[in-house]
Amino acid sequence: MQQMTSSSNAPRRDPAPSRLAYRMQRLLLTPFFRRLLWVGLPALVLSLVVGIYLSDQARRDGITLWVNDLKATVRERPEFMVKLMAIDGASPGVSDDIREVVPIDFPVSSFDLDLPRMLRDVMALDAVAKADLRVRPGGVLQISVVERIPVAIWRNDDTLDLLDDKGHRVAPLAARAERPDLPLIAGRGAERAVGEGIEIVSAAAPLAERLRGLVRVGERRWDVILEGGQTIKLPEDEPVRALEQVLALDEAQDLLARDVSDVDMRNPRRPTVRLGEVAAETLREIRVMELGAD
Repeated sequence: MQQMTSSSNAPRRDPAPSRLAYRMQRLLLTPFFRRLLWVGLPALVLSLVVGIYLSDQARRDGITLWVNDLKATVRERPEFMVKLMAIDGASPGVSDDIREVVPIDFPVSSFDLDLPRMLRDVMALDAVAKADLRVRPGGVLQISVVERIPVAIWRNDDTLDLLDDKGHRVAPLAARAERPDLPLIAGRGAERAVGEGIEIVSAAAPLAERLRGLVRVGERRWDVILEGGQTIKLPEDEPVRALEQVLALDEAQDLLARDVSDVDMRNPRRPTVRLGEVAAETLREIRVMELGAD
């Protein structure tokens, strides 16, 4: 009986958690702490283990060597090897220039080809208007080229250059006789007005056998140079129309077949004709004779 009394008088244990345990339970319920516990802590331990493992230089060198061997194995697989180059759309001379600016020792891995840089080098060639580079199946480096088409020869000081219809330089020319099929233009700024010059040459088709070229004057207008130095001075505006007027006069009166040095059409409303030396001298003699007769 006494034992039962003493047992019933003992203090009961409080079932509520302690303050520390309560705070820990609340902390475990927060998302940040749970992520830190389940993700951050393992990552920290793993980083520590890896850091200790890589602290040895020999181990680092071994890993680096293994990675390099793995890369080399993948790069040198047959399906990634480029064995030859194919160039489409380029003339023999341009093909040779492309091979010079894109020197490649075949076979080579496609991973080692810097295609953007190679494309820039090809596009830097004067004769290339467009280009496309790609590695075709079978280990072929395909270079497709669209060349610039020369439409005129530009005499610039003592040099000759082929120009396309945009005035872009295509290639140097050693002698005029190499391209007798193209018109000759000269003068400062002529390369920036190639399109207009070609229109004038087309309009001057009836004078093709006598046409020697065009000269840009003051970077704003053209002179048509014919055989023997005969010159047709065209206006800044509507030069083709002014040339057509001269051709009409020539057809009706054989104007250009006469001893005429210049036909000045800079003012189409008041065309001016300058006689040649022989015709001018003859005209002076006639006037002197007329004055003597008076």
